[in-house]
Amino acid sequence: MASPSHRRRAARPSRRGALRRRVPLRLLLPLLVLVALAAMLMLRGYVHSEILADHRVQDPAPTTQVPEEILEGGPVIDARNGKATTLRVPDHRLVLTFDDGPDPTWTPKVLDVLKKHDAHAVFFVTGTMASRYPDLVQRMVDEGHEIGLHTFNHPDLSLQSKKRIDWELSQNQLAITGAAGIRTSLFRPPYSSFSDAMDNESWPVTEYIGSRGYLTVVNNTDSEDWKRPGVDEIIRRATPKNGQGAIVLMHDSGGDRSQTVAALDTFLPGLKDKGYEFDNLTEALDAPSAHSPVAGPELWKGKAWIFLVQASEKITGVLVVGLAVIGTLVIARFVLMLLLSGAHARRVRRKGFRWGPTVTEPVTVLVPAYNEAKCIENTVNSLMASDHPIEVLVIDDGSTDGTARIVEAMGLPNVRVIRQLNAGKPAALNRGLANARHGIVVMMDGDTVFEPSTVRELVQPFGDPRVGAVAGNAKVGNKDSLIGAWQHIEYVMGFNLDRRMYDILRCMPTIPGAVGAFRKSALEPIGGMSEDTLAEDTDVTMALHRAGWRVVYAENARAWTEAPETVQQLWSQRYRWSYGTMQAIWKHRRALIEKGPSGRFGRVGLPFVSLFMIVAPLLAPLIDVFLLYGLVFGPTQQTILAWLGVLAIQAVCAAYAFRLDKERMTHLISLPLQQILYRQLMYVVLLQSWITALTGGRLRWQKLRRTGVVGAPVNGTVQGAQAYNDDRRPVA
Repeated sequence: MASPSHRRRAARPSRRGALRRRVPLRLLLPLLVLVALAAMLMLRGYVHSEILADHRVQDPAPTTQVPEEILEGGPVIDARNGKATTLRVPDHRLVLTFDDGPDPTWTPKVLDVLKKHDAHAVFFVTGTMASRYPDLVQRMVDEGHEIGLHTFNHPDLSLQSKKRIDWELSQNQLAITGAAGIRTSLFRPPYSSFSDAMDNESWPVTEYIGSRGYLTVVNNTDSEDWKRPGVDEIIRRATPKNGQGAIVLMHDSGGDRSQTVAALDTFLPGLKDKGYEFDNLTEALDAPSAHSPVAGPELWKGKAWIFLVQASEKITGVLVVGLAVIGTLVIARFVLMLLLSGAHARRVRRKGFRWGPTVTEPVTVLVPAYNEAKCIENTVNSLMASDHPIEVLVIDDGSTDGTARIVEAMGLPNVRVIRQLNAGKPAALNRGLANARHGIVVMMDGDTVFEPSTVRELVQPFGDPRVGAVAGNAKVGNKDSLIGAWQHIEYVMGFNLDRRMYDILRCMPTIPGAVGAFRKSALEPIGGMSEDTLAEDTDVTMALHRAGWRVVYAENARAWTEAPETVQQLWSQRYRWSYGTMQAIWKHRRALIEKGPSGRFGRVGLPFVSLFMIVAPLLAPLIDVFLLYGLVFGPTQQTILAWLGVLAIQAVCAAYAFRLDKERMTHLISLPLQQILYRQLMYVVLLQSWITALTGGRLRWQKLRRTGVVGAPVNGTVQGAQAYNDDRRPVA
């Protein structure tokens, strides 16, 4: 019989296996998207010479080890058979060579001029450029030009190992194969010039290149067009003397090549009139073509490479556009928040401001509760301290932990308990509405506590008969942990500052479930709380806007709620919120084309909600992605300054929001970490919500685990419920 310890060891793999089975269900697709984006960015950095590039250039060295026949020979060096020889171009034949391309701007113009004058040339292309512009490589081949290797990343091979040289050659060939379906036997070393410039460092490389089956092609006539000395000077330097044949060095990439193009258009007909022919290299040497077709796996490998590079270019382009979009949205949102929230604060705080006649009539407070045994006593006690006349309805939604019995045992006046089978929060609220005795109803969560003045402050806007609902100021009560502090910043800055802005714009998207008030007469025509979405608070708020009611924000109606204390709980809550918001936007989409109040909300509110609550958070991680990309591949300094600039703007907005809400600034210490870590979590949650929506998935309500840590407020400070502290979990 196995020992207990053995049984415990045997059980561990199954628990780990269960964990491994659970993780992909929630993280696999978002993780794959992140990995794919990272891979595309890495590939983009590779083909833009931002990764593995080496821009060092070897200093001149002695020539004692270079054979004399090489130093005094022609510009074509053949070291393929172990014995190096050189070749010269016959008289009255010119081989134009173009280095460093293909370039999307200048190579087509060079090709057009060559085609115009029926001339052929040799293009020594780099792998990076050939990978990015394969169509130009194909055009070169189709129009009778020859292709030569110029390495992948353009390093000085004198400073590289044989392994790196092989890699540069193979990657260069891979790009050419993928672009044009050929291999080439021509090679030109970067930073090379004439044969007599060979030295003890470059000659061994030339010998090794020859052993790999390549002809090394340098030049004996340099136009020096890269200096841009002027069209006439380029022509003079490119023209050989006394009718000699030559290999002429030019460039079709690496900068402004307008002078090169203009010089060619004069140079070609001028020398043709003098009897010159412009051939590619093997034509000039009357030798077999340097190209050989590629088929089979090597061809498909090359095509796959080109496909991936093109995909990385397009995806990176989309990401750059996305970064521009998120940058614009972030700045626009911050500017609007600062301007409009300030306007809101000045309006409601000015001396003598009133919404209308003071509201003194009693109101009904609805408290939907499902398994809130740890919180409900604090919630009800906080209501009993209210300085406004209220009745309290606790709707027990099929709790199994004795929530209803706890309230009943308190024996408080004006507190009623309504029991129902578990049917969900919207059904519980509708049940409460049906039993409410007063025309104004306040809704709150069973884990939330009110200050004594909260109800009074919350209902005063109903002095304006146009107001149908009021959003209160929801605050995080358990902000003593890191994840709680992050949510505290989000509530003060992201939610309450937003609500001030939306109040001014008259398109408040959400009355928070933790603290909100409604006219019964506004809710009844729209059917009360809808069960169509998982964000019933957003759904009903949008419906009220479409019905023509004003929805406003009461900054002094403070409620303290228990925020999730673990990543798992936060994930569940935000997943429901984001998915429910998407459902609500989709449900009310017809408002975009309707007239009247509904159309106004559709054309103002829905775009704002979509951009600032869905698109912006989904794209926000691009800021961090490009931060990492810039730190690794440069420009590092500008990247850091840009990111710090964005963080500074966020810090200013956060500090302003904290000042408006009279909150202590010390919690903002965690803002940088929140922006790095918390944003990624929200990104994955939103991405998962998008995937769920696009695949037609269904999401159900998930009950968050409560600890009862948020006690009744005393003098504006939330008191912790110490009896339950041992039940709290650390940040996961």
